[in-house]
Amino acid sequence: MKLAIMQPYFLPYIGYFQLVGAADQFVVYDRIKYTKKGWINRNRYLLDGRDAMFSLPLRKASDALDVVERRLAPDFDRRKLLAQLEGAYRRAPQFEPTFALLERIVNHDDDNLFGYVHHSLQAVCAHLGIDTRLSVSSTLAFDNSLKGQDKVLAICGAAGAKCYLNSIGGTELYAKPAFAERDIELRFLKARPFEYPQLGQPFVPWLSIVDVLMFNPLEAVRARLDHYDEI
Repeated sequence: MKLAIMQPYFLPYIGYFQLVGAADQFVVYDRIKYTKKGWINRNRYLLDGRDAMFSLPLRKASDALDVVERRLAPDFDRRKLLAQLEGAYRRAPQFEPTFALLERIVNHDDDNLFGYVHHSLQAVCAHLGIDTRLSVSSTLAFDNSLKGQDKVLAICGAAGAKCYLNSIGGTELYAKPAFAERDIELRFLKARPFEYPQLGQPFVPWLSIVDVLMFNPLEAVRARLDHYDEI
């Protein structure tokens, strides 16, 4: 069984969903510290030919809290976020079906950060036809006080995984011998470059999945989910 584990990211780039699709089970961390400079509640989109940031505003809270303990800001204006994305993409060829998906995601009635982002991941996976089983880390029996590679190994053991998949950025974080000692294969996924027209502007790569879906037919995006190299 192939297992992948990642933080919950809000509308991440296509490589995240390639990793989900390549796994038999995908575990999303909920008991993990929120980081301001990460991608848990924000991502990049195309605005007038350049990359810009959209984000989910959060209620003020301690930096020591886990993602599952954080809340969206009481004044989070869902209509404003949708208008921001509509203004950027209304001329995109796949605007209507993609914006309908965004309306279902952004209007989700949950002020818990993890619940809100987790729902968005489920919605995009369903839209892309990804049927990988999504699990939440706190539902597995392992020692959550462990860190880094030790935590990943513990989750693999709890899930009965025989192969652990990670994005190519994790090559410096994990050692194959440590996984081999547990009879677990360690593999990395590297997304292949994916360039497409963006309203006649110079191409800006690796934006949110929103950008990919706005400019490419759904079937073409689904076909791109297999365009990666496994190392």
